[in-house]
Amino acid sequence: MSRIALRTASAVCLTAAVAVLAWGQNPPGTGSNVTPVRAKSLLGAQVALQGGTAAGTVEDIVLSNEGVVDYLIVSQGGKLVTVPWDAAKFSFQKDNTAVINLNVTPEQYKAIPTYGTQQYPEFYNPAYQTQVYKYYNLTPGKWRRLERRQ
Repeated sequence: MSRIALRTASAVCLTAAVAVLAWGQNPPGTGSNVTPVRAKSLLGAQVALQGGTAAGTVEDIVLSNEGVVDYLIVSQGGKLVTVPWDAAKFSFQKDNTAVINLNVTPEQYKAIPTYGTQQYPEFYNPAYQTQVYKYYNLTPGKWRRLERRQ
């Protein structure tokens, strides 16, 4: 392949990649209500349950190998709890710190299995995913992610 043809093919690929990335985004100034969420504002964020009961703070964020955020890891009293990303509802304070609300009661939250830093669960084991999502009255799966994005 000649250098000109190679450059042209590269330019076409780059243009296509930019178009794909921009496809799902609203142009600036179009009134979009989408607010970017930075990981920095989530780590250490307070987590609250129904009724405002404190559940702990965000200790970690779990991403798939595809770069999709799937879970928040909430820490309280040395114990960790897995929270599906879809269970978290965000609100931001004036200083851009996040407060994450979970639509579960304190009793439901206490029933969720905990673990320590030495024994992280197999997040992508289908049985584990089903069990964790069930505590939050959610269903795991890629289709659910696509629905949420739309």
